[in-house]
Amino acid sequence: MRILVVEDEPKLSRDVCRVLSGAGFVPEVAEDGEDAWFLGSTEDYAAIVLDLGLPKIDGISVLQRWREADVTIPVLILTARSGWRERVTGIDAGADDYLTKPFQMEELVARLHAIVRRTAGKATSSISIGPLTLDARLMRVSVDGARVSLTPLEYRALTYLIYNAGRVVAPHELTEHVYGIGQERGNNNLEVLIGRLRRKIGATVIGNRRGYGYIIGDEAE
Repeated sequence: MRILVVEDEPKLSRDVCRVLSGAGFVPEVAEDGEDAWFLGSTEDYAAIVLDLGLPKIDGISVLQRWREADVTIPVLILTARSGWRERVTGIDAGADDYLTKPFQMEELVARLHAIVRRTAGKATSSISIGPLTLDARLMRVSVDGARVSLTPLEYRALTYLIYNAGRVVAPHELTEHVYGIGQERGNNNLEVLIGRLRRKIGATVIGNRRGYGYIIGDEAE
């Protein structure tokens, strides 16, 4: 799933992206408020990590503009201040969660998983659909209780489909949330990827609506 990381400190930005990639996300970076406002308004992200102390446009202003424009992507704000007033201001502006710097990367990942899960209407990190179970916290997939080994691309594709269970996901949408910047994309690649997934988790778990896309859930059968 694509995550927009809005952070102007290069080292922190690199560290966050590295950890998010290892957790199965596809991170992309904006270094100032103007780029953040544009990307958040025009691209499809599962969540946004937003620093408040940004050049050009501050983080609170960016968040307010998104919400005024009906951008509903969940936002986790980062703040260097520990005062409760700034946290309240961020939440009032439309933030879904916050972290105070410095923070542990494990907590960032856990909070991101939580807000993405809430947005998808999932109560826990363990999600079962028929014989298939995904534990997003442990990054484990099993079928009928047996562990299934997936590549990073397979895991990203399956996770996105599970979080959107019951909805047909168009190929271009799934591609955006599976492949990172610089990785080769295309419907052919995606078809091969889905084929590998079906061989591992069962041929009927992922349905195909010809001309529309892929689906997991009751309607997939």
